[in-house]
Amino acid sequence: MTHTKADKNTVKKIFIPVIALTILLLMVAWLAGSFDDKIAPALNTNINNKTNNKISAAMLDKNNNYTLVASKEAIFEPVAASLEAKQATIISARILARIEHINSRSGDLVKKGDLLIQLEQNDLQSQVLQAKENVKAMQARYKEAKQNLDRAVELFKTKLISEFELDKNSATYQTIHAELTAAKQAFSQAKTTLSYASLMAPIDGRIVDRFAEPGDTAQPGIKLLSLYNPLSLRVEAQVREQLALTLTNGQSIEIELPSVNKLIIGKIEEIVPAANTGSRSFLIKARITYHKNLLPGMYARMLIPAGEQTKLTIPANSVAHVGQLDFVWLNVDGEIQRRFVRLGKEEKNGMITVISGLMAGDKVITL
Repeated sequence: MTHTKADKNTVKKIFIPVIALTILLLMVAWLAGSFDDKIAPALNTNINNKTNNKISAAMLDKNNNYTLVASKEAIFEPVAASLEAKQATIISARILARIEHINSRSGDLVKKGDLLIQLEQNDLQSQVLQAKENVKAMQARYKEAKQNLDRAVELFKTKLISEFELDKNSATYQTIHAELTAAKQAFSQAKTTLSYASLMAPIDGRIVDRFAEPGDTAQPGIKLLSLYNPLSLRVEAQVREQLALTLTNGQSIEIELPSVNKLIIGKIEEIVPAANTGSRSFLIKARITYHKNLLPGMYARMLIPAGEQTKLTIPANSVAHVGQLDFVWLNVDGEIQRRFVRLGKEEKNGMITVISGLMAGDKVITL
């Protein structure tokens, strides 16, 4: 019996999909591990401790127990804060004048009374000299008017002049006396205006930035320099109202300074008695001691007391590991059991905090 061409094509159409399906099923079975050696489920009592030594449950000593005792630990809520200077000021001119000299740059330390900026003062010095000479002229006229008045009084006593002449000399004296007073005030004002040309440091501090250069024209109220007192640094933070209401002035709080890796103690010196309506928080200001590496604007964290929590600790040498999992061996009514735990930070005394997995009274076997 001969096969036609049509029969051969039919066989191909059936055979090729069957082959493809068989290959696909074999691949799925291989990925599922059907061709791997099987291991019956059982408890593997061999574990690795921190020193990577093999320890079996049979090797553990039930008498080496540590009984967990619950203790109370204060909870602190970290609040983002920043360093600010309590004493900070902006140096600006009170008159319109050209800048002749600027004696400080950013980072310079200055003392109270140091000359920071010298403005052009030729015109002001001329005004002072003119006002001074005017005072001298008025003093001479005042002396003459005083002498004339004294003579008029004596002559009036002897009836040699009339009362009209006496009154006239008295009025002249009073007028010149008033003009002399005005001249002295003008002289004092001219000297004060001249002093505005020399800008002095109002406090001991450090220059933060300078905003002008010699040759620029200083305008009244426009900042030229900024400085702060490094000894007056404090920490300021917006604290949520629930925590802020528990704080009091003078209370000591811990402050973290991540950039210099320091933990310092600050004292609350001011609690702004009005909440921020946007964040529902209060501005807290804490005084800190001087540290040479601290600068305004640096990041800090206030650790605000937020109550207490129960704390459990176990010896660090009682913890073993399976991969990335931590577990301990427990003595439960004379039987050894394995318990997986979640651990916290390790303390300096060789203990480690347990977050979950154990409770007070559990007996942990030390390895």
